Amino acid sequence: MTYRIPKAGSLKKTNHQQVMRLFGLIGYPLGHSFSQQYFSEKFMREGITDAQYELFPIPVIGDLEQVLREQPALCGLNVTIPYKELVLPYLHELDETARAVGAVNCIRIRDGRLTGFNTDVYGFEQSLRNSLGPVVPSSQALILGTGGASKAVAFVLRKMGIGYRFVSRKADAESGWLNYDDLRELNWSEYHLVVNTTPLGTYPKTDGCPDLPFEKLSAQHLVFDLVYNPPQTVLLRHASEQNARVQNGLEMLQLQAEKAWDIWQQ
Repeated sequence: MTYRIPKAGSLKKTNHQQVMRLFGLIGYPLGHSFSQQYFSEKFMREGITDAQYELFPIPVIGDLEQVLREQPALCGLNVTIPYKELVLPYLHELDETARAVGAVNCIRIRDGRLTGFNTDVYGFEQSLRNSLGPVVPSSQALILGTGGASKAVAFVLRKMGIGYRFVSRKADAESGWLNYDDLRELNWSEYHLVVNTTPLGTYPKTDGCPDLPFEKLSAQHLVFDLVYNPPQTVLLRHASEQNARVQNGLEMLQLQAEKAWDIWQQ
C-alpha cells in the first residue's frame, strides 16, 4: 500500500538538525505516555548520541502524512491509542505477526517505505508469562475492550492455549462478546485471568475503571491492566482488595519498547 498525499496542517516541527536519526510516538492524546522518557533515558544510559525521540500528538490519523513530510529524519514510530488499526492503510507492508493480529504499534521507516509490526504481542506475552504463576492454564480469560490492543492480547492467549471472551460496552451475540452487565451472572471460577485493554483509569482521568463485579474476584484471579500511568489504577486497587494478584502495563511497555528498538536497527 502507499500512503496518501499529505494534508496541510500546523504540526510543530522538531529541531533535529544535529540528530541523524529521529524516532517518535503517534497517538492522541499523549500526555499519559512514558515512551519519550523511556527512550531518552535509554539513549543517555547506552551512550546513543545520534538518536532522538519525540511525541507527535496527531488529532486525526491523516496528520501522519504531514509528520512524515516535515520530519525527514524519522526512522521509526511507535503507535498508540487510537491509531493501532487506523494506521494500517498508511503502511506499505506488514510483518507476519502484525498481519495476523490486524493491528500495529511499531513502524519502521526505510527508504520511504513504512513497514508495520506489533511488538505489543511480544511485550504482553513475556509479561504475562512472568505474572501467571499458579493461574490455572486451562481456565479462560476475559479481555476488557475490543480495540487494537485487545487484538494483540487475543493473539497471545490463542498462542498460549488460553480461551477468552471479549467484554464490551455493548454485547454482540454473533461475535460472542459480553457486556459488563453479563459479568454479574458469569461463573467466575471459569475465568481466572482478566486483561484490561481499555484506556479507563489512564492519567489524567485516573478515576476511570471498568465496571466489574469485584466481589467475584479472589486470590485465584490475576488482573492484568495494560495501563501503566498511574502504576496502580482504580481497577488494580479494587482487585487487590479482593486478594487478586495484579499486574500493570509498565513491564509490557518496556519489553515492547526494546523490541521496537531492535526492529528499528534492522
